Amino acid sequence: MLQIEHNPPLSALLEKQADTIAAREHLDPAFLRQAVGNGTMVILANPSHTNVMPTVIGQPAPVKVNANIGVSPLVNDPSEEIDKLRAAEAAGANAVMDLSTAGDLAAIRRSMLAATKLPLGTVPLYAVAEKYIAEDKDPSDFSFEELLEEIHAQAEAGVDFMTLHCGVTQRAAYLGAETDRTMGIVSRGGSILARWMRRHKKENPLYTHYDALLDICCKHNVVISLGDGLRPGAGCDAGDAAQWEEVIILGELTKKAHTRGVQIMIEGPGHVPMHLVQSQIQGIKRLTENAPLYVLGPLTTDTSPGRDHIGAAIGGSLAAYYGADFLCYVTPAEHLTLPDASDVHEGVLASRIAAQTAETSLGRPWALEREKKISEARAALDWKTMADVSLDPCLVRTRREPHETHEECAMCGKFCAVKMLKDQPATEPSHQAGTMPQHCAKHR
Repeated sequence: MLQIEHNPPLSALLEKQADTIAAREHLDPAFLRQAVGNGTMVILANPSHTNVMPTVIGQPAPVKVNANIGVSPLVNDPSEEIDKLRAAEAAGANAVMDLSTAGDLAAIRRSMLAATKLPLGTVPLYAVAEKYIAEDKDPSDFSFEELLEEIHAQAEAGVDFMTLHCGVTQRAAYLGAETDRTMGIVSRGGSILARWMRRHKKENPLYTHYDALLDICCKHNVVISLGDGLRPGAGCDAGDAAQWEEVIILGELTKKAHTRGVQIMIEGPGHVPMHLVQSQIQGIKRLTENAPLYVLGPLTTDTSPGRDHIGAAIGGSLAAYYGADFLCYVTPAEHLTLPDASDVHEGVLASRIAAQTAETSLGRPWALEREKKISEARAALDWKTMADVSLDPCLVRTRREPHETHEECAMCGKFCAVKMLKDQPATEPSHQAGTMPQHCAKHR
């Protein structure tokens, strides 16, 4: 059980806004309080992020979508990140992560916090390692005190959730890097910590000093997103010893955080063949106290660079159906380059399609209602409603515009199946459905 009373900001939030938040999330307020107390739901809302919209992660609340943005050493224009932030908002993202790895990271983060009401996530380890890389030093030369100071500063600034790779222990890192894994360690945070442990010959400080992290996160209601530093980076690595070693540790850390009143999410697999998605999602949930699960994709094929958002949407729909709560988008730029605003738009929409697909199959009322409305609009050739109800109204209107004076779509025109029988009176069939014509009666 999550000891809510140990987390004053969370207690105050539930006291003041539980009814409002529950209504927005299609939940009963009592159920919301119980689920947060059970640790099966979290609320992203650092009180220092003054304009944040408190956002629930955890089914049966709607499945949420996150957009990763941020500059890199090769593409570094902070103004473009605000454009990408706006693109993510316009496409319907529910949260954003700043994964910047170059430049004035504190200034970039401040500008994002001021610019959006969406919960903002970060990976504090990037900020610490970047200082060393910028000075052409080894990124693993930082001390734990430096990392803790960075986590504290970001919590005070208003960051709502942080990826902390606390489960990348020496044993887990060994299994990920020294065995027969095809891709080894693909997580940036996981690889930096593995390098730190090798060089310093010590255990992961995020694991050994976990209590210090809990002190900070409890004070500011920062949700810890326990990072999947040993996630599979290739489908053939899914479900190996390194991955499950980390997951088991994350389950232990989840229990400990709950006793301290700290909210926890679990980050999930990256590349998972379609036939393994169910066992991966359900296995992770079982081993981590059914804490909300935050998945990257997962990508069901490794062969789609340039269109990885499609593979991720396939995996994301299955993952959400089997219990994942938070979909981290994958864009067409994945594995190739830094995404631009158009990539952000496509990535968010792909993940929203995945969420809608899963929620329709799960019988969620809001998803079923959306499906019903668009089908009724199609039957009526009501193009305005079709656009309004669709996940990407702008795209529908743009593609429709050249032929908007026609009632039918440009594919069918006068061959429109919907209109074909509308001007013809209905006729009764010559015989009742399910019976044979009279002349065949002797052959019964």
